[in-house]
Amino acid sequence: MKEPAITVKDLEITYKTVKKYSIKRNLLRMKPVETKKVEAVRGVSFEVEKGEILGIIGKNGSGKSTMLKALANIFSADAGTIDLHGNSISLLAIGVGFMGDLTGRENIMLSGLVLGFSEAEVEAHMDDIIAFADLGDFIDMPVRTYSSGMYSKLAFSVTAILETDIMLIDEVLSVGDESFKKKSYGKMKELISDGDRTVVIVSHNLGTLQELCDRVLWLNDGEVRMCGDTKEVLNAYREFMK
Repeated sequence: MKEPAITVKDLEITYKTVKKYSIKRNLLRMKPVETKKVEAVRGVSFEVEKGEILGIIGKNGSGKSTMLKALANIFSADAGTIDLHGNSISLLAIGVGFMGDLTGRENIMLSGLVLGFSEAEVEAHMDDIIAFADLGDFIDMPVRTYSSGMYSKLAFSVTAILETDIMLIDEVLSVGDESFKKKSYGKMKELISDGDRTVVIVSHNLGTLQELCDRVLWLNDGEVRMCGDTKEVLNAYREFMK
C-alpha cells in the first residue's frame, strides 16, 4: 500500500443561507433576516493514496464542491480533520482564486505566491503559463473582463504549469473552446501519468471519470453513499439517477 496523501476523518461542514424574501423584509426594517442552516458535509471519512486519481460524484447540492474547498483550506471544518501529510495543494475551479481588478499576468503571480512558490519561481514559469493560456492581449487586461472560458483557460494554465503535489479539479475540463478542451485534457492526462501526483476530480461527466480515475467517491446529501472501484460506483450511480 502506498503512503497516504489525503486523510479525511469524520468531516462535518455547515453554513447558513439567507432566504431571499427575508432580505427584502430586512431592508424595509420589517423583520430580522431569516437564515437556514445547511449541513453540506456530514461525517465524511476517506483516504487518498499518493499518486491516486479519485473522482467525486453526486447530484447538485451533495457537497462535492464544498468538500474540495475544505481540502483546499478555503472552508473550515466544523468537526473532524483533514490531513494533507505535508503535501502542497492547488484548486482548479471557476470563480476561485483570481482578483477581478488585477490583470491576468498579475493574477498569475498572485496565484503562484498563494500556492507557496517564490516570486522568482513564478517568473521562471510566467511565459509558459501565458503561452498555454493563449489569451493574447487579454493577459494584460483585468480578469473581470474575461469570459468564463477565458477565466478557465488562465486558471487551468496556472495549475498545470505550477505543479503541486495534489491537484483538486472542480468541473472545469469541459470549459473553453474545442481546441483548448483538447489541449487541457491532454495536459491533464500528462500530469496524471506522474505516479507521484495525487488528483481529486469533481465532475458530472461520467465518461471522463471512467477514463481517468482509479476510484470514485459518491456523495449524497453530504454523506458517503459509496466509495470504491470506478466502474462499480459509476454503474450504481447511473442506476440511482435513472
